[in-house]
Amino acid sequence: MPEGDTVYHTAAVLDDALTGKTLTRCDIRVPRYAGVDLTGQRVDEVISRGKHLFIRVGQASIHSHLKMEGSWRVARAPLDHRVRIILEAGPVRALGIDLGVLEVLERDRDGEAVAHLGPDLLGADWDPDTAVANLMADPHRPLAAALLDQTVLAGIGNVYCNELCFVVGRLPTAPVAALADPARLVARAHEMLWANRLRWSRCTTGDTRPGRQLWVYGRAGKPCRRCGTCVQCDSSGSRISFWCPSCQR
Repeated sequence: MPEGDTVYHTAAVLDDALTGKTLTRCDIRVPRYAGVDLTGQRVDEVISRGKHLFIRVGQASIHSHLKMEGSWRVARAPLDHRVRIILEAGPVRALGIDLGVLEVLERDRDGEAVAHLGPDLLGADWDPDTAVANLMADPHRPLAAALLDQTVLAGIGNVYCNELCFVVGRLPTAPVAALADPARLVARAHEMLWANRLRWSRCTTGDTRPGRQLWVYGRAGKPCRRCGTCVQCDSSGSRISFWCPSCQR
């Protein structure tokens, strides 16, 4: 599933392509909204909130969530059955493909769709104190479960969850109470997503060379970059976990 940095970058690309332009085509291929036509209206802005994306057009707001397979592309690409929405502004074409959520909301109420989210790691209203308080609200909860809960803080997916657990030296299954410094973890989460917000190739190690970008995620059976111990993984749950048995306790 795309994480908060990917959605932020996607919104930035769409904003650059569409904002300030008048739609010359609006084709929504979802039965409930198939009759909605925003042709002739101006795109005012494209923003992200956690893993949610909003394209604000006049009094409407096109709300989407990529879920597992979704994407937005700005391209004159061929159309197929996976396309859920086509927006054109003259020569510019934006395609929403395999979107997990696609709906058209009243613009002045679109915030209700994301009111349940915790502080957005990449939002202008980012609040680390609230994020720490949310994280520590249930000290017995497994760390990975808390980090992946978007009502705690918005934007972390499975890649960042595993990488953050490694950075703070705790197993994904360790209780939140095991954190020596919760504020440090929240700060690192913000730093990681912020550093990656405008690039597609995610890096958490500081080394952007191919094959060196991540600490543990996707590296099962390979040596830990810190101590050389074999990285372990567990795919028995709903999310796959990666960890170093020596560096994480």
